[in-house]
Amino acid sequence: MAFTPLHDRVLVRRIQGEDKTKGGLIIPDTAKEKPAEGEIVSVGEGARKDSGELIAPSVKSGDRILFGKWSGTEVTLNGEELLIMKESDILGIIS
Repeated sequence: MAFTPLHDRVLVRRIQGEDKTKGGLIIPDTAKEKPAEGEIVSVGEGARKDSGELIAPSVKSGDRILFGKWSGTEVTLNGEELLIMKESDILGIIS
């Protein structure tokens, strides 16, 4: 992909959740919430301190993450829906 976020922003692909509950019930599309789990596609170079020193990002491409329900800005690149968000919107890395 030919897109690199600036500064402390990351590009995220949502990871779709299950279509069934544990009990086997099928969840219709109208009842599904957008997943708050994703995979990092691309990472910016990092934030800068007031002194100009670069603060390296804590995440890298390929990391699976959790993020807040209302985090990020939805964009469409090459026909794929992705999110651009600040690194601070990421709640944690799933290992």
